[in-house]
Amino acid sequence: MGFRLSTGLRNAMMGTSTIKEILNGGTIEIYTGYQPASADYAETSGSTKLAIISTTCGTAMADGLQFGTASSGVLPKSADEWQGRVIVDGVAGWFRFYGSDGTASSPFGCHGTSGTAIRLDGAIGVSGADLNLSHTSLAQDSTLTIKTFNITQPAE
Repeated sequence: MGFRLSTGLRNAMMGTSTIKEILNGGTIEIYTGYQPASADYAETSGSTKLAIISTTCGTAMADGLQFGTASSGVLPKSADEWQGRVIVDGVAGWFRFYGSDGTASSPFGCHGTSGTAIRLDGAIGVSGADLNLSHTSLAQDSTLTIKTFNITQPAE
């Protein structure tokens, strides 16, 4: 397992901003199926969006996700609740974290194929995945809470 970073995110990280600054204020969208081969590619054909995760359960653009303080190469989520209302029944397979840079084509991120969008993809599972959930079968109108989310920078 390992995150897939878009070209836009990698280029931004090579500038003067940290990954925390770049991703703070963003949202996570949960999808069925398999993640694209690159975070630059459009959301996978046949994938269904199951939920939008924010600090207001996907109801307000102003309350994007925030990260805590990095330690030992690990950047954890903030103490805020990261939640979303499940839109349709489905099995969660992957996620896309959309950064909030103010230039996106949608409120929470740039969808579709893009070499400049700020986004990070990962696999979802119940253990050993990029994003672990207590279960991957999601029911419409339930609330999905992400309890832990870490971005780790290896030493080598």
